[in-house]
Amino acid sequence: MSKKSEKSLKNQSGLLTLCLYMDNPQHILTVDQGNTSAKLALWAPVENVGVPASARRRQCCAKLCIRGLTADDIQRVCREYNVSAAIWCSVSEREPLLLDALRQSCGNIIELTVDTPTPLAIDYTTPQTLGVDRLAAAVGAYTLPGARGRDILVSDLGTAITYDHVTASGRYVGGNIAPGIWMRLCALNHYTARLPQVETDGDTPLWGHDTASALRGGAINGVVAELEYYHSSLGDDAVVVLTGGAVKLVEGRLSFRPMIVPDLVSEGLEAIMAYNGL
Repeated sequence: MSKKSEKSLKNQSGLLTLCLYMDNPQHILTVDQGNTSAKLALWAPVENVGVPASARRRQCCAKLCIRGLTADDIQRVCREYNVSAAIWCSVSEREPLLLDALRQSCGNIIELTVDTPTPLAIDYTTPQTLGVDRLAAAVGAYTLPGARGRDILVSDLGTAITYDHVTASGRYVGGNIAPGIWMRLCALNHYTARLPQVETDGDTPLWGHDTASALRGGAINGVVAELEYYHSSLGDDAVVVLTGGAVKLVEGRLSFRPMIVPDLVSEGLEAIMAYNGL
């Protein structure tokens, strides 16, 4: 059994407690930089007796979310947790100061682009416009136990919702982008004269019995219907992998059992690092 120690970092998101494995002193770092916050994960090798080091899987031993990530944050994490390699994935504008801090702190880094080698072949006709977070999530889904060799529907239910198709042979076909549940509710309020703003939490029947439940039901059940449609188009054997903050609003309403992976992008980033020998 690995001996754990706890360390804490203080930053703009508050006090973060990390559990790290003392007998795995070097870690790799995955950074998923979103529009407002960054998800960082530290990974260490799993000790499997008789398995060559190159074939060992890694496990996530620490996660943190930082709003307003700075170069100081990156340098502190890399220094205190002995980061030997890192991968950077960002949906926002390229941030050279943060990337420079990452390079200076750990040396071996991958800045994820559509040209980065991954286990997937990309069939998207405009790959340069493909969000790297969608690519990382697709890789994360493809490398999940139980998903290889089957068609996969990957859906990230966030501010916007993405529906992506990965074939059983490992081809990223493409996908669709739709408004998220909260965005749908906000748009109905903003673009109409009398419809109120309602929250996602509350009574959500199949058929609304008042205006609030009709709006909530339309948004949530609409996403459920989209998931059902895309799943049926891929066949009953297809795997559905869900991630994102709105999963809890839809998972219990589906006619099939999805795989739910809260940190799917981070999982995909780690898989991409392993695929590139880091």
